[in-house]
Amino acid sequence: MKQTILLVEDNLILQDALKEILTLDGFHVFTASNGIAALATLKVVLPDLIISDISMPEMDGHEFFSAVREQPKWVTIPFIFLTARSNGEGFVKGKSLGAEDYLPKPINRDELVTTVRARLKRVQQLEMARLREAYEASLVMLTNAIEARDRYMPGHVDRVRDYAEAIGEQLNWDKAHLQDLRLGAILHDIGKIYIDEIILRKEAPLSAQEWKIIRSHPEVGVKMLKDIPYLAPAIPVIHYHHERWDGSGYPEGLQGEAIPPEACVVAVADVFDAMINTRIYRNAHSLEEVHQTILEGSGVLFSPQVIEAFDQLWREGAIQEIAKTGELPNLEDQ
Repeated sequence: MKQTILLVEDNLILQDALKEILTLDGFHVFTASNGIAALATLKVVLPDLIISDISMPEMDGHEFFSAVREQPKWVTIPFIFLTARSNGEGFVKGKSLGAEDYLPKPINRDELVTTVRARLKRVQQLEMARLREAYEASLVMLTNAIEARDRYMPGHVDRVRDYAEAIGEQLNWDKAHLQDLRLGAILHDIGKIYIDEIILRKEAPLSAQEWKIIRSHPEVGVKMLKDIPYLAPAIPVIHYHHERWDGSGYPEGLQGEAIPPEACVVAVADVFDAMINTRIYRNAHSLEEVHQTILEGSGVLFSPQVIEAFDQLWREGAIQEIAKTGELPNLEDQ
């Protein structure tokens, strides 16, 4: 689908020239000769971008920009001013109003097209970022609702995500890798949605059949998400975060570097948070005790590289800070 541009320029020769350039480059262009005419066009057309001259009769570009930004339905439309190179005052005023970009006159084709495409690409990036944030917030709410069935583990998802991201950053993972790690950490126990609450809250030792059900949650989680492309990066964590470095974990008994690195990170974050919090079958251990236990698991239960990063964060106090987030309820009063 062609992207739409509203071009506001009172010089009709320049208006026609700019329209031709943008049209030949694949855009659908609407034109207006001043701010008032442009506002009338906006009532029937919602463009992807507005390009507007500053000096125009009846309503100039600054007044038009202010009128656009006053309307909630138009406030997110990216806006580029056309201005004479010598018009420093207009440039400063436009910036103070919050204009996104400028194109100085005279305008050449490459400068026009490059600026327009760069601005539209940036808007798409921001929209994707906002969508990811909203999606992640929804996923956190969902997974916290699942964890809420276990009154002994409030905030577990948030803390595991934060531990995991801190470890990933310590390992110098890039932004995309960290995003996948965050998603996996949030969804690591999504398969528990199908486990009966009676089993999750059982105080007596679990039977062999109940353990089988508990251990099925990684594979259940994979089946839930395998056909959702956006969530596919989380699958390695969901599937393998209970694997152990020496091959003693589940569901497949993977060993060492055969375990996906994201799963190795979440394994440490998950175990650490579980051990420092009271569970239905045992009391919480101190941070120092659990830290030592985690270190002793290096090369046995956990990736040595991940443990090294974890320990560095511990020495810096970052792990302890995350552990403090969120007041745990007094379970004796419930």
